Amino acid sequence: MSVSYKKLWKMLIDKDMKKKDLCAAAGISHASMAKLGKNENVTTDVLVKICTALQCDIGDIMELTHDSI
Repeated sequence: MSVSYKKLWKMLIDKDMKKKDLCAAAGISHASMAKLGKNENVTTDVLVKICTALQCDIGDIMELTHDSI
């Protein structure tokens, strides 16, 4: 299984926000944003900050995907 943040990118488009706007609103680093862009693991703290800034639930910004065999 792996993590996908496609829901987060769609939400940013819907809210007309750029990644740098989210960094500022959520108080997260550009390094964390880069990890999100690569679907890499980030801390729960980062995810909570994003959810707080966007006023959403964690399931609204990420999902688990099954890896292809």
